[in-house]
Amino acid sequence: MPRYRFAEAAELLGVSDDTVRRWVEAGRLRARPADEHGPARVEGADLAAFAESLVHEPDRDQTRASAVSARNRLVGIVTRVKRDHVMSQVEMVCGPYHLTSLMSTDAADELGLEPGVRAIASVKSTNVVVEVP
Repeated sequence: MPRYRFAEAAELLGVSDDTVRRWVEAGRLRARPADEHGPARVEGADLAAFAESLVHEPDRDQTRASAVSARNRLVGIVTRVKRDHVMSQVEMVCGPYHLTSLMSTDAADELGLEPGVRAIASVKSTNVVVEVP
């Protein structure tokens, strides 16, 4: 029976390694612990059953941001929104960080972004995705 490292399982499920680790820690996905023979692994049959359960009952804990594989999600507050006809510049403070996101004005309006709104910045590479919790 095949066994998959967390990174391999993550690739097959289309999620991050951290998501697989959280599912294992929460008891949602069974895994063999790391030992002298190698790293922690998921049995192929267990992974297949779990993958099928995700198709029929999508993971409700996932958010739109995590669905696009963004790894760094920062909760913060919108401090400024500069709107143009087409694009908007949204500035946020997330703890000690100041972030700026460029998005369509339609998207900023749809999210209801304005100073004082609680939002989540999802950072992936050079893109900042903003969503409202």
